[in-house]
Amino acid sequence: MNLTEFLDKSPVNFLAVNTIKEELLGAGFREIKASDSLGELRAGDKLFITKNDSSLYAFNLGTKTLGDAGFKMICAHCDSPTFRIKPNAEMKCEGGLVKLNTELYGGAVMSTWMDRPLSLAGRVILRGENALNPVTRLMHIKRALLTIPNLAIHFNRQVNDGVKLSKQKDMLPVLGFGMSESRSGSYIKDLICHELGCDAGEILDYDLYLYDTTPAGRVGLNGEFVQSGRLDDLSMVHAGLEALTSSEAAEMTNVLAIFDNEETGSATKQGAGSPFLASILERMVLAQGGNREDFYRAIEKAFMISADNAHAWHPNYPEKMDPTNHPVMGGGPVIKYNASQKYVSDAASAAVFMEICAKAGVPCQTFVNHSDVAGGSTLGNILSGSLPLRGVDMGNPIWAMHSARETGSIQDHEYCIKAFTEFYRFSL
Repeated sequence: MNLTEFLDKSPVNFLAVNTIKEELLGAGFREIKASDSLGELRAGDKLFITKNDSSLYAFNLGTKTLGDAGFKMICAHCDSPTFRIKPNAEMKCEGGLVKLNTELYGGAVMSTWMDRPLSLAGRVILRGENALNPVTRLMHIKRALLTIPNLAIHFNRQVNDGVKLSKQKDMLPVLGFGMSESRSGSYIKDLICHELGCDAGEILDYDLYLYDTTPAGRVGLNGEFVQSGRLDDLSMVHAGLEALTSSEAAEMTNVLAIFDNEETGSATKQGAGSPFLASILERMVLAQGGNREDFYRAIEKAFMISADNAHAWHPNYPEKMDPTNHPVMGGGPVIKYNASQKYVSDAASAAVFMEICAKAGVPCQTFVNHSDVAGGSTLGNILSGSLPLRGVDMGNPIWAMHSARETGSIQDHEYCIKAFTEFYRFSL
C-alpha cells in the first residue's frame, strides 16, 4: 500500500490501527490478545497485539531468543491533532442551523481547519451480551458532512494582522440547516445508525473526531511533495510498516510499536508512557523459556528508533531555524538532538543511525532547535521511562506540522523506508 492510500484509509487513530492490522495479516502476521497466553514462541513467529483499538505492537521473532540477542524497535504514533465531538454535541441555532460542540485534541494550527470539507471518523460502542464487554464498531464517513466557516473580513478588518481563535466559540463545525426532525433525538445517532446499520437503542457511546476529507496527493512541478493531513506521524508509521512486512527474521527480534496519544502527553494505557509494551516484551522472554534476568539483558542489547517527523527549513521563515542544523526537503531522514533531553539522541546512538543510513545508501541530516525557539518532545524519552533503551530520535522533514494539511518530500519517504528496512535486516 502506498503512502497516500494509507493516509486516506487512516483518518483517525482507530482507523490507522485497523489499516495496519490488515497489512500485517496480509503479510502473515497473526493477532493475539493481551489477555491470552502467548503460548510457545518460535524463531520467525510473526504476531501483533493491540491496546484500546488505538495502539499496536508487532513482532517478528528473531532466530535467537530475546535474552540472547535483544531486539530492534521502531516506534511511532498514530494520533494527530484534531477535534473530538463532545457528548450531547448538537447545538441548534438561528434559522434551523445545527452545529456540533467540539473539544480540541492536541496542538492543532486551528485556522487551517476552517472552510474545509470535514467529516467524522472513529469508533462506536454498542450494547453487547456482557456489560463489561460491549461491541466496538469502527466508523469512517467518507462524504463531506461539516465545515467550520470563517468570519468574513468585513466583520474583522484585522484578520490578516493576526487573530486569536477561541476553541469553544470559533471552532464549532456546522452540520446543516432545514433538516427534518431526528428519528432518534440525535442527528449524530441517526448518522451512526445509517452508517453501521444498527438501532439507536444499541448505541452506548462513541469516540468520534473531525477529519479533512480532501484526499492525500502530490504537489510540486514534478510531484516531488506529498501533501495531506496526518503526515505527522502516519508517514513514519507507514515507513515502519513497509520495512517490517518486507523483512525476514534476523538474529534480533524486530519490533514495530505504534502508540496513541503522543499529541497529548502519552500518559495513557495505550501511550508511550504506559508499561504495556514492557510487560509484553517480558512475557515474550518468559514464553521463550527465559527469566526476568533475560528480560533485562534483552533491554541492554536493544536499540530503538523513535520515528517522529522533524521541521524542514522553511523558505519564508529561515530565521526560525538553527543556523547550522536545519534539514531541507529531499535531504534524507533527520536525527534530532536536544540538550535538555527532549530527544533521546546522543553521539553514540546517532552514530548507529548514521551507519544504518550509510549501509542503505541514504543521506541523513541533523536538527537542533534554534536556541531562542522552544521545541516539542516525542516518544523516545517518554518510552525510556519504562524501557531504558539505547535509541535515537529521528524523522523526515516536513512543513506546517500540526496543520490540517502538512507537506513532505516523496524522496525523503523513500529514503526512510530504505533506512528502516536496513535497520531490521541486520543485527547490531
